[in-house]
Amino acid sequence: MDKMDYGILKCLKLNARNKASDISKEIHLSVSAVLERIRKMEKNKVIKNYTIIVDQKKLGNDMTALMEVSLEHPKFYDSFTTAIKNNNNIVSCYYLTGDFDFIIKIFCKSSDQLEKIHRGIKSLEGVSATKTHFVLKDVKNIFCVIPDMDE
Repeated sequence: MDKMDYGILKCLKLNARNKASDISKEIHLSVSAVLERIRKMEKNKVIKNYTIIVDQKKLGNDMTALMEVSLEHPKFYDSFTTAIKNNNNIVSCYYLTGDFDFIIKIFCKSSDQLEKIHRGIKSLEGVSATKTHFVLKDVKNIFCVIPDMDE
């Protein structure tokens, strides 16, 4: 990875549908070199996936919540994480240090749907405590950090 690779990643971060020719102009590298570098980053799993970012509210998901979850014992880790992965309303799950074992991010349509999700999580074997936070506003929500080679 060099300055050019990071430049390509920054262009793709802004718009993953950027054409190689546009990236080429931005970072002053030939189109074929840009394409070769992108393919290499895909092969090496630096670029893991391409996706879209959608406005959740326009899809009817008016509520975002963060839920902290504690497990009684680490033996419940596998069954808990499997259940979380299978819930389409849960978009992120992080295993933590500290007072709680996990924090999960939930998108849902209403408080009624959140209550149903909450009851489902509380009823999972091994869940000993939860604490739920309602998100009032996204202040910053980015998905990756690309190092600045100039620093």
